[in-house]
Amino acid sequence: MFYPISISILTILFYYLSKKRKRCDDASSIKLNLPPSPRTIPIIGNIHQLGLRLHQSFYRLSSKYGPLILLNVGKKPVLVVSSAEMATQIVKTHDLVFANRFSTKVAKVIFCGVNDIALAPYGEYWRKVRKFCVLELLSIKRVQSFKFVREEEVDKLIEKITCSSRQRETINLTEMLFSMLNNIIFRCSLGDNFKKDYTDRFVELTKKADTLLASFSFEDLFPWLHWMDTLTGLTGKLRRISHELDIFFNQVIDDHLLSRSHVDHDKHDKRNFIDLLLDHADQNNLDLTRDNIKGIILDMFVGGSDTTATSIEWTMAELIKNPRLMKKAQEEVRRVIGNKNKVEEQDIDQMQYLKCIVKESLRLHPPLPVLIGRVSSVSCKIGGYDIPPNTGVFLNAWAIQRDPKLWDKPAQFHPERFETNQIGFKGQDCQFIPFGSGRRGCPGIAFGLAVVEFVLANLLYRFDWELPGGADSEGLDMTEGLGITVNRKISLHVVPNILNLLLINLSLYA
Repeated sequence: MFYPISISILTILFYYLSKKRKRCDDASSIKLNLPPSPRTIPIIGNIHQLGLRLHQSFYRLSSKYGPLILLNVGKKPVLVVSSAEMATQIVKTHDLVFANRFSTKVAKVIFCGVNDIALAPYGEYWRKVRKFCVLELLSIKRVQSFKFVREEEVDKLIEKITCSSRQRETINLTEMLFSMLNNIIFRCSLGDNFKKDYTDRFVELTKKADTLLASFSFEDLFPWLHWMDTLTGLTGKLRRISHELDIFFNQVIDDHLLSRSHVDHDKHDKRNFIDLLLDHADQNNLDLTRDNIKGIILDMFVGGSDTTATSIEWTMAELIKNPRLMKKAQEEVRRVIGNKNKVEEQDIDQMQYLKCIVKESLRLHPPLPVLIGRVSSVSCKIGGYDIPPNTGVFLNAWAIQRDPKLWDKPAQFHPERFETNQIGFKGQDCQFIPFGSGRRGCPGIAFGLAVVEFVLANLLYRFDWELPGGADSEGLDMTEGLGITVNRKISLHVVPNILNLLLINLSLYA
């Protein structure tokens, strides 16, 4: 009974207050040419028009009101950008104006006051940390140094699938992929000197944190209702997860500090992210606190685990749904590998069709469909419209990458389109921005692609795939799930078949 009564009283009270505020807002914005906006409801603005899959809600609204729309989400103005032309003005023409990130109450707590890379305010700290990460943590050389981790974890995955294949068992490929990616990111970030229960504990904590990142906070949309977050239990959950993460990271950092004097210099190239942050921060003029280190490592884990596993999951689902494309991809991979008994990373450079498949999958299924939000620092003009300062901005990559003006048959999975279109991953051309674009684009592209391509090449080389019970692959359910990272609603259950591959390899020796 308490919640309905409270909400009714608050609605009446704030409706009265909002009318007074609206008169002030009207007076201040009377000369502004704002982007088109759907009708709003007092207090909540346009919240009632937004579903749980934000990118699809944004797409429906943009289809009606245009590629640039202004929504009022509670008391927060939000600009939704759904065309490559408008996105170019945001990330190129006015990149500096939109260099700050849109952050929530939960993100500020989880990422230690946004002391990370992805959400840190644009400024001197962010510039130094990003430069350090690009040159030290996520450079091509560093990605190559983690090759042994990728190989070991993929070998474990292949071994598990092989055991199931021999028994003709159905496997939950989604679950296996996410487990493998958690192990890869954990080992690259924190090292190998941990017991399994310790690793599992951290994975559990990051899953809780990831779930909370998608939680609704009254304080974000209605600052005067911040106390409601205590009643809903959000504040308490944040306090507990923050405390548990602090305990975990403090122990990890202390262990690394104690072991630094015993470092084996022969393993110099196998140092993890924590080692690098502790060893090189001073040399790079970085004064990193423990909160900074925690925030950066959480970035690596939250940003690198789910998104990468999701990309592989969607790609495998699309190939299973399209047997002709699956066969074409397998023929390329097996031709390149020849009579070798395993895939090597350098082989992937010769797998051009595989690379097209990865691009097409990221076009149709960007893991972060509205990317990470931005905030305008000053007023500016986009597409002839006035954009006030402190306006949140979301680039709907999902909509842009399905725009029929830019892509032929945009809803169709057609990797061949990238055989002639050599568009890159860094967002120079805003029609393809799965990793964002501009100065706040994702710095982990090389790391993520190295994992995605290597895992896919192994799965395609080692096994043929079918659905349980011989189900029609073209009828595979491709419904999207919920969350910040958009994976499949239904886990991908498949039957791996190693028999045909064995016959193919025998024919190579004949």
